[in-house]
Amino acid sequence: MSTLRVTEIFRSIQGESTHAGRPCAFVRLTGCPMRCTWCDSTYTFTGGERMTIDEIVEQVRSFGCRLVEVTGGEPLAQREAQRLIARLCDEGYEVLVETGGFFSTEGIDPRAAIILDVKCPASGEAERNHWPNLERLRADKDEVKFVIADRADWEFACQVIARYDLERRARAVLISPVWGAIDLADIADWVASSGRDLRLQIQMHKVIWGPDARGV
Repeated sequence: MSTLRVTEIFRSIQGESTHAGRPCAFVRLTGCPMRCTWCDSTYTFTGGERMTIDEIVEQVRSFGCRLVEVTGGEPLAQREAQRLIARLCDEGYEVLVETGGFFSTEGIDPRAAIILDVKCPASGEAERNHWPNLERLRADKDEVKFVIADRADWEFACQVIARYDLERRARAVLISPVWGAIDLADIADWVASSGRDLRLQIQMHKVIWGPDARGV
């Protein structure tokens, strides 16, 4: 029977994206091939518990949440994640897949919504973005996120948004400041004065429980 390595499964409030504030069950898978300088989930790189898809779904079911996010680490680093996503969709859940964009999103169950994290230069991983993923975004469902650490990241994001027409191609374009690394008033001004249809997002879960809390 196929299994996945799982770091944690928990119920909380969705802290990011246009779904922020909604009750959500999180399935955080183990492993990631990227090493972003600002990563806040390095504990997912190794370890984890082997679980069958049935076991994962049973635990998700116990939370009573309609919204489920499959995240990591990098969830698409495990091939069986595709089966888990499809199974959650079959069970009638509204499924979000948060991916760092290193792996192709082709083949993800079309019923799931993708939240694609485009890596900016300060992450140290911008060279590894899989650009065809941006061309697969769906305007009625998928969202794209840029994690911004400095002005150079912001300018890079604006270039990518324009090049791939992301305001039209995606349901939302999210600008997410690196926690504690950038003045929030500055980035708010950049977004407000950009003339673009963007959404500044602050990580709600960190505001509520602090930046180091896990399983919340």
